[in-house]
Amino acid sequence: MTVSGFALASVPFDIAPLRAALLHDAAGAYASFEGWVRDHNEGRAVRGLYYEAYAALAEREGAAIVAEALARFDIVAAHCVHRTGELAIGDLAVWVGVSAGHRGPAFEACRWIIDAIKARVPIWKRERYVEGGEGWLHPLQEKRE
Repeated sequence: MTVSGFALASVPFDIAPLRAALLHDAAGAYASFEGWVRDHNEGRAVRGLYYEAYAALAEREGAAIVAEALARFDIVAAHCVHRTGELAIGDLAVWVGVSAGHRGPAFEACRWIIDAIKARVPIWKRERYVEGGEGWLHPLQEKRE
């Protein structure tokens, strides 16, 4: 069964069943993106972070982004899950998976989805720093890589 959509997760999640849900006889390619919590940002040592979302709007906008990707790219299915709550260094914060007939559209759609999620979905990140203190960041304030 092929599934497309967006979800928030307040606890760690397993990507294997998410990937399996993207399988389809018409798909010859799969691309994914995993975003993890890193130990630094903007020259500061980070010890963890907290994601907060305006859940109803985040879920609606995230689903709209995935629907746009399905219309915009030659893909079979796409799904994204974004964590909320407390996360430690190395935790999986966001996952995007895309299946398509060919690798090009799979890669392009995967990149487009994560960029759109970062730009449009109301999810905020509060970093906790090793030297003390914390700070809220909006995804658009982060460096684009």
